[in-house]
Amino acid sequence: MSAEAGKPRAARFPLLLERVGRAGVSVKSRETLRPQRPLHEAARDAGRQRTPQGLGLDSQRVRQRMVQRLRAEGIRCEPVFSAMGVVPRHLFVDTALAIQAYEDTSLPIGHGQTISKPSVVARMVELLFDGAQARARGHLGRLLEVGTGCGYQTAVLARLAQRVVSIERLRPLFERAGGHLASWGRDIGEGLDHVRLLHGDGMLGHAPSAPFDSIIAAAGGGELPQPWLDQLAVGGRLVAPMHRPGQRGQVLVVVDRHASGIVRSEYEAVHFVPLKSGIV
Repeated sequence: MSAEAGKPRAARFPLLLERVGRAGVSVKSRETLRPQRPLHEAARDAGRQRTPQGLGLDSQRVRQRMVQRLRAEGIRCEPVFSAMGVVPRHLFVDTALAIQAYEDTSLPIGHGQTISKPSVVARMVELLFDGAQARARGHLGRLLEVGTGCGYQTAVLARLAQRVVSIERLRPLFERAGGHLASWGRDIGEGLDHVRLLHGDGMLGHAPSAPFDSIIAAAGGGELPQPWLDQLAVGGRLVAPMHRPGQRGQVLVVVDRHASGIVRSEYEAVHFVPLKSGIV
Protein backbone atom coordinates (compact mmCIF):
# COMPACT_ATOMS: atom_id res chain seq x y z
CA MET A 1 0.00 0.00 0.00
CA SER A 2 1.39 3.40 -0.94
CA ALA A 3 1.74 6.31 1.42
CA GLU A 4 -1.13 8.04 -0.39
CA ALA A 5 -3.52 5.19 0.21
CA GLY A 6 -4.16 6.13 3.79
CA LYS A 7 -5.11 9.72 2.99
CA PRO A 8 -8.77 10.59 2.51
CA ARG A 9 -9.63 11.54 -1.06
CA ALA A 10 -10.70 15.08 -1.79
CA ALA A 11 -14.35 15.27 -2.67
CA ARG A 12 -14.90 15.89 -6.36
CA PHE A 13 -18.56 16.74 -6.01
CA PRO A 14 -20.11 19.02 -5.06
CA LEU A 15 -17.45 21.50 -6.18
CA LEU A 16 -16.58 24.06 -3.55
CA LEU A 17 -17.52 27.57 -4.60
CA GLU A 18 -14.05 28.96 -3.90
CA ARG A 19 -12.54 26.49 -6.42
CA VAL A 20 -14.59 27.81 -9.34
CA GLY A 21 -12.28 29.64 -11.74
CA ARG A 22 -9.05 28.23 -10.26
CA ALA A 23 -6.42 26.64 -12.42
CA GLY A 24 -7.44 23.19 -13.51
CA VAL A 25 -11.16 23.87 -13.10
CA SER A 26 -12.88 24.89 -16.30
CA VAL A 27 -16.32 26.41 -16.45
CA LYS A 28 -18.08 26.11 -19.78
CA SER A 29 -20.72 28.62 -20.76
CA ARG A 30 -22.64 29.65 -23.81
CA GLU A 31 -24.57 32.74 -24.78
CA THR A 32 -28.18 32.72 -23.65
CA LEU A 33 -31.18 34.65 -24.84
CA ARG A 34 -31.79 37.55 -22.49
CA PRO A 35 -35.12 39.31 -23.17
CA GLN A 36 -34.43 41.49 -20.11
CA ARG A 37 -31.16 42.79 -21.55
CA PRO A 38 -32.51 46.26 -22.52
CA LEU A 39 -33.69 46.79 -18.94
CA HIS A 40 -30.38 45.62 -17.47
CA GLU A 41 -28.41 47.86 -19.81
CA ALA A 42 -30.65 50.81 -19.05
CA ALA A 43 -30.21 50.19 -15.31
CA ARG A 44 -26.44 50.09 -15.72
CA ASP A 45 -26.43 53.34 -17.68
CA ALA A 46 -28.77 55.04 -15.24
CA GLY A 47 -26.49 54.06 -12.40
CA ARG A 48 -23.84 56.30 -13.90
CA GLN A 49 -26.13 59.32 -13.76
CA ARG A 50 -26.25 61.71 -10.81
CA THR A 51 -30.02 62.03 -11.13
CA PRO A 52 -31.98 58.76 -10.87
CA GLN A 53 -33.75 57.79 -14.07
CA GLY A 54 -36.84 55.61 -14.68
CA LEU A 55 -35.91 52.01 -15.41
CA GLY A 56 -39.24 50.50 -16.47
CA LEU A 57 -40.31 49.67 -20.00
CA ASP A 58 -41.60 53.23 -20.28
CA SER A 59 -38.09 54.57 -19.77
CA GLN A 60 -36.70 56.56 -22.68
CA ARG A 61 -33.31 55.07 -21.85
CA VAL A 62 -34.56 51.59 -22.80
CA ARG A 63 -35.64 52.87 -26.20
CA GLN A 64 -32.33 54.63 -26.67
CA ARG A 65 -30.53 51.35 -26.12
CA MET A 66 -32.60 49.94 -28.98
CA VAL A 67 -31.64 52.93 -31.14
CA GLN A 68 -27.97 52.38 -30.33
CA ARG A 69 -28.22 48.81 -31.58
CA LEU A 70 -29.88 50.03 -34.78
CA ARG A 71 -26.94 52.38 -35.32
CA ALA A 72 -24.53 49.51 -34.77
CA GLU A 73 -26.38 47.47 -37.40
CA GLY A 74 -25.88 50.15 -40.04
CA ILE A 75 -29.03 52.29 -39.96
CA ARG A 76 -28.06 55.91 -40.63
CA CYS A 77 -31.37 57.83 -40.73
CA GLU A 78 -31.62 60.35 -37.91
CA PRO A 79 -35.38 60.99 -38.31
CA VAL A 80 -35.94 57.25 -37.85
CA PHE A 81 -33.88 57.25 -34.66
CA SER A 82 -35.83 60.24 -33.37
CA ALA A 83 -39.21 58.59 -33.98
CA MET A 84 -38.30 55.14 -32.70
CA GLY A 85 -36.70 56.66 -29.63
CA VAL A 86 -40.06 58.15 -28.70
CA VAL A 87 -42.68 55.52 -29.60
CA PRO A 88 -43.13 52.94 -26.79
CA ARG A 89 -43.13 49.61 -28.64
CA HIS A 90 -44.11 47.67 -25.52
CA LEU A 91 -47.53 49.38 -25.47
CA PHE A 92 -48.38 47.89 -28.88
CA VAL A 93 -47.79 44.20 -28.01
CA ASP A 94 -49.49 41.79 -25.64
CA THR A 95 -48.60 42.29 -21.99
CA ALA A 96 -47.06 38.81 -21.79
CA LEU A 97 -44.59 39.77 -24.54
CA ALA A 98 -43.83 43.31 -23.36
CA ILE A 99 -40.49 42.31 -21.81
CA GLN A 100 -39.30 41.35 -25.32
CA ALA A 101 -40.53 44.53 -26.97
CA TYR A 102 -37.10 46.13 -27.37
CA GLU A 103 -35.27 43.04 -28.54
CA ASP A 104 -34.68 42.90 -32.29
CA THR A 105 -37.31 40.27 -32.91
CA SER A 106 -40.73 40.03 -34.50
CA LEU A 107 -43.58 39.18 -32.13
CA PRO A 108 -47.00 37.63 -32.70
CA ILE A 109 -49.98 39.97 -32.51
CA GLY A 110 -52.68 37.38 -33.20
CA HIS A 111 -54.62 36.29 -36.28
CA GLY A 112 -51.50 34.90 -37.90
CA GLN A 113 -49.83 38.32 -38.01
CA THR A 114 -46.67 39.73 -36.45
CA ILE A 115 -45.12 43.05 -35.48
CA SER A 116 -41.94 43.50 -37.51
CA LYS A 117 -38.50 43.56 -35.92
CA PRO A 118 -37.34 47.08 -34.99
CA SER A 119 -34.45 46.75 -37.44
CA VAL A 120 -36.83 45.94 -40.29
CA VAL A 121 -39.11 48.86 -39.46
CA ALA A 122 -36.08 51.16 -39.28
CA ARG A 123 -34.65 49.89 -42.56
CA MET A 124 -37.89 50.24 -44.54
CA VAL A 125 -38.55 53.76 -43.26
CA GLU A 126 -34.91 54.65 -43.92
CA LEU A 127 -35.38 53.56 -47.54
CA LEU A 128 -38.41 55.85 -47.80
CA PHE A 129 -36.29 58.74 -46.55
CA ASP A 130 -33.62 57.95 -49.12
CA GLY A 131 -35.99 59.19 -51.82
CA ALA A 132 -35.01 62.54 -53.29
CA GLN A 133 -38.19 64.37 -52.29
CA ALA A 134 -38.20 63.05 -48.72
CA ARG A 135 -34.59 64.11 -48.24
CA ALA A 136 -35.37 67.57 -49.57
CA ARG A 137 -38.52 68.01 -47.48
CA GLY A 138 -37.25 66.35 -44.32
CA HIS A 139 -40.49 64.37 -43.96
CA LEU A 140 -42.46 61.67 -45.79
CA GLY A 141 -45.33 63.88 -46.97
CA ARG A 142 -48.64 62.11 -47.61
CA LEU A 143 -48.14 58.46 -46.77
CA LEU A 144 -50.06 55.24 -47.35
CA GLU A 145 -49.39 52.28 -45.05
CA VAL A 146 -50.72 48.88 -46.12
CA GLY A 147 -51.13 46.63 -43.08
CA THR A 148 -51.72 48.58 -39.87
CA GLY A 149 -51.23 45.51 -37.68
CA CYS A 150 -50.99 46.51 -34.03
CA GLY A 151 -50.30 50.16 -34.92
CA TYR A 152 -46.65 50.41 -33.87
CA GLN A 153 -45.23 51.24 -37.29
CA THR A 154 -48.18 53.59 -37.82
CA ALA A 155 -47.13 55.48 -34.68
CA VAL A 156 -43.55 55.74 -35.94
CA LEU A 157 -44.75 56.98 -39.32
CA ALA A 158 -47.03 59.51 -37.62
CA ARG A 159 -43.87 61.22 -36.33
CA LEU A 160 -42.40 61.40 -39.82
CA ALA A 161 -45.23 62.15 -42.25
CA GLN A 162 -47.62 65.06 -42.67
CA ARG A 163 -50.55 62.73 -43.34
CA VAL A 164 -50.88 58.97 -42.76
CA VAL A 165 -53.56 56.74 -44.24
CA SER A 166 -53.21 53.20 -42.87
CA ILE A 167 -55.30 50.26 -44.10
CA GLU A 168 -55.89 46.99 -42.24
CA ARG A 169 -57.95 44.11 -43.70
CA LEU A 170 -58.50 42.26 -40.39
CA ARG A 171 -61.11 44.01 -38.28
CA PRO A 172 -59.83 42.78 -34.88
CA LEU A 173 -56.39 44.24 -35.63
CA PHE A 174 -57.91 47.40 -37.08
CA GLU A 175 -59.83 47.94 -33.82
CA ARG A 176 -56.84 47.03 -31.65
CA ALA A 177 -54.55 49.43 -33.51
CA GLY A 178 -57.08 52.21 -33.08
CA GLY A 179 -57.15 51.60 -29.34
CA HIS A 180 -53.36 51.52 -29.09
CA LEU A 181 -52.92 54.75 -31.03
CA ALA A 182 -55.67 56.55 -29.12
CA SER A 183 -54.13 55.48 -25.79
CA TRP A 184 -50.65 56.56 -26.86
CA GLY A 185 -51.97 59.90 -28.11
CA ARG A 186 -53.53 60.56 -24.71
CA ASP A 187 -50.31 59.57 -22.94
CA ILE A 188 -48.20 62.05 -24.88
CA GLY A 189 -50.88 64.72 -24.90
CA GLU A 190 -50.82 65.03 -28.68
CA GLY A 191 -53.60 64.62 -31.17
CA LEU A 192 -53.25 62.23 -34.08
CA ASP A 193 -55.66 64.06 -36.35
CA HIS A 194 -53.29 63.59 -39.28
CA VAL A 195 -53.59 59.77 -38.98
CA ARG A 196 -56.53 57.96 -40.55
CA LEU A 197 -57.12 54.24 -40.02
CA LEU A 198 -59.25 52.34 -42.51
CA HIS A 199 -60.69 48.82 -42.43
CA GLY A 200 -60.33 47.78 -46.03
CA ASP A 201 -58.46 45.94 -48.75
CA GLY A 202 -54.94 47.32 -48.74
CA MET A 203 -54.19 45.92 -52.19
CA LEU A 204 -56.57 48.55 -53.56
CA GLY A 205 -54.77 51.39 -51.82
CA HIS A 206 -56.99 54.42 -51.17
CA ALA A 207 -57.71 56.41 -54.30
CA PRO A 208 -59.68 59.21 -52.55
CA SER A 209 -56.53 60.17 -50.60
CA ALA A 210 -54.09 59.76 -53.50
CA PRO A 211 -51.57 60.70 -54.73
CA PHE A 212 -49.15 59.58 -52.01
CA ASP A 213 -45.59 60.78 -51.62
CA SER A 214 -44.70 57.59 -49.74
CA ILE A 215 -46.17 54.08 -49.70
CA ILE A 216 -45.04 51.30 -47.36
CA ALA A 217 -46.39 47.75 -47.08
CA ALA A 218 -46.16 45.31 -44.16
CA ALA A 219 -46.98 42.19 -46.18
CA GLY A 220 -45.30 40.53 -49.15
CA GLY A 221 -46.74 39.43 -52.46
CA GLY A 222 -45.73 38.18 -55.87
CA GLU A 223 -46.30 41.43 -57.74
CA LEU A 224 -46.81 45.04 -56.78
CA PRO A 225 -50.53 45.83 -56.98
CA GLN A 226 -51.25 48.22 -59.83
CA PRO A 227 -53.35 50.56 -57.61
CA TRP A 228 -50.25 51.28 -55.51
CA LEU A 229 -48.29 52.30 -58.58
CA ASP A 230 -51.19 54.38 -59.87
CA GLN A 231 -51.53 56.18 -56.53
CA LEU A 232 -47.82 56.96 -56.11
CA ALA A 233 -47.12 60.62 -56.79
CA VAL A 234 -44.49 61.76 -59.27
CA GLY A 235 -41.33 62.07 -57.21
CA GLY A 236 -42.73 59.61 -54.66
CA ARG A 237 -41.26 56.37 -53.36
CA LEU A 238 -42.73 52.98 -52.50
CA VAL A 239 -41.13 50.33 -50.25
CA ALA A 240 -42.58 46.83 -49.99
CA PRO A 241 -41.47 43.21 -49.49
CA MET A 242 -41.98 41.30 -52.74
CA HIS A 243 -40.93 38.04 -54.36
CA ARG A 244 -38.27 38.09 -57.03
CA PRO A 245 -39.72 36.90 -60.34
CA GLY A 246 -39.56 33.12 -60.44
CA GLN A 247 -38.29 32.82 -56.86
CA ARG A 248 -39.92 32.17 -53.50
CA GLY A 249 -37.90 34.39 -51.18
CA GLN A 250 -38.84 37.99 -50.49
CA VAL A 251 -36.69 41.07 -50.89
CA LEU A 252 -37.28 44.72 -50.14
CA VAL A 253 -38.41 46.39 -53.36
CA VAL A 254 -38.16 50.14 -53.86
CA VAL A 255 -40.08 51.93 -56.61
CA ASP A 256 -39.42 55.56 -57.53
CA ARG A 257 -41.92 57.31 -59.76
CA HIS A 258 -40.56 59.87 -62.18
CA ALA A 259 -42.34 61.91 -64.82
CA SER A 260 -40.85 59.54 -67.39
CA GLY A 261 -41.94 56.34 -65.61
CA ILE A 262 -40.99 54.12 -62.68
CA VAL A 263 -37.63 52.76 -61.56
CA ARG A 264 -37.53 49.55 -59.50
CA SER A 265 -34.65 48.56 -57.20
CA GLU A 266 -34.16 45.49 -55.01
CA TYR A 267 -32.46 45.31 -51.62
CA GLU A 268 -31.90 42.76 -48.86
CA ALA A 269 -33.89 39.59 -48.22
CA VAL A 270 -36.76 39.77 -45.72
CA HIS A 271 -39.64 37.61 -44.54
CA PHE A 272 -43.15 39.01 -44.18
CA VAL A 273 -46.62 37.53 -43.89
CA PRO A 274 -48.37 37.03 -47.26
CA LEU A 275 -50.13 39.96 -48.90
CA LYS A 276 -53.84 39.13 -49.25
CA SER A 277 -56.87 40.82 -50.74
CA GLY A 278 -60.32 41.18 -49.25
CA ILE A 279 -61.43 42.09 -45.74
CA VAL A 280 -62.21 39.95 -42.71
